[in-house]
Amino acid sequence: MHVPIMVEECLAALHLEPGQTGVDGTLGYGGHARQILARIAPGGHLIGLDLDPIEQPKTVARLLESGFGEETFTAVHSNYAGIRKVLDGQGIGAVDFVFADLGCSSMQFDNPARGFTFKSDGPLDMRMNPQRGISAADWLAKVKASKLAEALRENSDEPYADEIAAELAGKRFKGTKDLVESLQRLPLMARMDEERAELTVRRVFQAIRIAVNEEFSSLDAFLRQLPDCLKPGGRAAILTFHSGEDRRVKKAFQAGGRDGVYVEVSDGVVIAGPEERRNNPRSAPAKLRWAVKGESRR
Repeated sequence: MHVPIMVEECLAALHLEPGQTGVDGTLGYGGHARQILARIAPGGHLIGLDLDPIEQPKTVARLLESGFGEETFTAVHSNYAGIRKVLDGQGIGAVDFVFADLGCSSMQFDNPARGFTFKSDGPLDMRMNPQRGISAADWLAKVKASKLAEALRENSDEPYADEIAAELAGKRFKGTKDLVESLQRLPLMARMDEERAELTVRRVFQAIRIAVNEEFSSLDAFLRQLPDCLKPGGRAAILTFHSGEDRRVKKAFQAGGRDGVYVEVSDGVVIAGPEERRNNPRSAPAKLRWAVKGESRR
């Protein structure tokens, strides 16, 4: 079951008002979008972007059933890295707010057929958009050990990156279970307790997923375009789930603050409260940062 994370904290960071226009760059299940739409009514409009052609139509149908029609909500099949192109296509110069909830959605993790999870057997795919790019299985079969080690370090802070990469790079795996079992057979895993070993498997899956979907390059492109997509006084709020994402958002917001692009930037990160972390473990690593656009530099 999908439970949107830190909803109230995200809404507070965005300072939503009736009549505003904004972008949800990662529509997902639509949990945040539903709450945003309720707060910008009447007269507001939300553009929801999502790269996943399997989940996006389901989410659009849910929002329509909740009473949010074309006059208040527009769905666009796009990566958030294409935000400027999307707004141009809608005839919109800039918006009042932009929200992004990075990483995978619960629906993707919970569907073994997508290949994101190490907990169930399935095809080793991991693509957000299965209609484009190459699967994780194909990527691993082609990747050099040096590049895989770099991905493990950069994408998941894996301390045994070189040792793992030497064993996995250039090999063909039949599915997620085959990859997990291959990892479990590595000599380094015998030195770990069960919790540490599972964390290593989790890191490997995360690193491969980020590489296959080119998530960091998409995030970098999104952060470069973000100021130009906001009106003066417009607000951006971004939820991240691991250090590689958070570092990029932090540096982009800090640089924008120094350059006068942003007149206000969140002081540190906002995290989920103890009750939410207890009730929804997926909220535990979440970090929220926000920024406010200064006078227009366009």
